[in-house]
Amino acid sequence: MAGRFRAPRGPVERLAAALVAVAAAVAVLGATQALLRSWVFLAAVALLALAGAGCAPVLERTRAERRAGLRLSLAEVDAMGDRDFEYALRDLLVRDGWTADKVGGQGDRAADVIGHHPRHGRIVLQAKHTTVGAKVGVRVMYQVKGTAGPVHGADVAVVVTNGGLTRDAMARGDRYGVHWVDRARLESWAAAGRPLHHLLPLPLPRRPPG
Repeated sequence: MAGRFRAPRGPVERLAAALVAVAAAVAVLGATQALLRSWVFLAAVALLALAGAGCAPVLERTRAERRAGLRLSLAEVDAMGDRDFEYALRDLLVRDGWTADKVGGQGDRAADVIGHHPRHGRIVLQAKHTTVGAKVGVRVMYQVKGTAGPVHGADVAVVVTNGGLTRDAMARGDRYGVHWVDRARLESWAAAGRPLHHLLPLPLPRRPPG
């Protein structure tokens, strides 16, 4: 038979009952505070997530606007190092609507930047940052011709320099289908903002996927 609740008798039992009640109240209060803290934390996390989701499109638009307005003077380009020049070419391609990555480095096999355009295909850029007045020789045209298509699967190959190219290099590039951007063309592309696929006679645009 279940025991019945009995009121505490005497001062000792009353004191013990009071201590039990206080302990229970403290436990309940602690649990309530922990629950409140967890709700506050979860609410804060939810608000941050919502704020991040709301800011993402704004940030992307800001990046797109910044890319669209990218202009680099020849003085800025001349002051760059080799790696910075490669990153700058990547950013210019992105500005023009290409997806692009900087891939140059040891063993890059004549490709410093590789990009893709939905209509113009895959492009390989070989960057030649040099001193003003220096000229890129014909050897680079042989290297790019030998690797752009066979190794990198490129539809378009371009040699880009902030200097010049020898007559032989330009002639070989034209013959082999390796495009070139010298100092004058680079100024039109980087400083004036003319897209590369408007500056160069690239292959006819591909038909959009249907």
